[in-house]
Amino acid sequence: MQIPVFTVDAFTKQPFSGNPAAVCLLENGLDEDLHQKIATEMNLSETAFIRKLKPGDDFTKSSCFGLRWFTPANEVPLCGHATLASAAVLFHVQKNTNSVLTFVTLSGELKARQVKDQIVLDLPLYTAYPQELKEVEELIKAAVGDMVVQDLRYSPDTKKLLVRLSDTYERSVLEELKVSAQRFLSAEKTGKVKGLILTVKGNSSGKGHDFYSRYFAPWYGVLEDPVTGSAHAVLSSYWSEQLGKKEMLAFQCSRRGGELKISVRDDGRVDIAGQTAVVLKGNLTV
Repeated sequence: MQIPVFTVDAFTKQPFSGNPAAVCLLENGLDEDLHQKIATEMNLSETAFIRKLKPGDDFTKSSCFGLRWFTPANEVPLCGHATLASAAVLFHVQKNTNSVLTFVTLSGELKARQVKDQIVLDLPLYTAYPQELKEVEELIKAAVGDMVVQDLRYSPDTKKLLVRLSDTYERSVLEELKVSAQRFLSAEKTGKVKGLILTVKGNSSGKGHDFYSRYFAPWYGVLEDPVTGSAHAVLSSYWSEQLGKKEMLAFQCSRRGGELKISVRDDGRVDIAGQTAVVLKGNLTV
């Protein structure tokens, strides 16, 4: 069986930056174990599988599809950049004629729409609550050493720990920080953390970024993720409250880097917009 596959760099317009995702278009059903085998073979932080929901559906004309995401190690409940990549394949490669696409996922229905040269994702917004340092002290130490932590939050919905570094630190400090994410596995003793966000306030007095971040998920086989939509579903809620802003511009400071345009809505959701670059088209033989 031949499966069309694409590699798409998400949250960037430049090839070889942003966050790469593999996207597979499933004309027919796929044996359950093959999803994971393909994701392991692709060896990107996420591989997305778009499937037709009923006979007669068409990748060019239909507006609603099933969507699943797999890391090289396991299936995940939400992945923003691979959703952006999936929408890009349907809009830009398949030339889908709909203005809005709906994806049925483990995190409910997610929508994607085109606005000028960007694709806007409609994602859940997740609250992060104050977290006691004592519980996660060893993990924080493994992540940032003796750096000053200004705030600590935990999002139970996403199992992500948000670590805000002191406002005295510049973006460059976050970028240059050497992180050995493999050490997080033994340092995390609570069993409740599955992703760690490091973030620092931006200098947005002009047209700069409101905040910066890096994201690590060795629990899912991803040491550092280049640009992370799901982490920004937590960061958007936090920084909106801290800055008193609903419209924000964010930058994830991984080696590849990527920019996200954020609009916090009044209905408990967030619009996250980004650009994409399709860098590879081919077929998998399974």
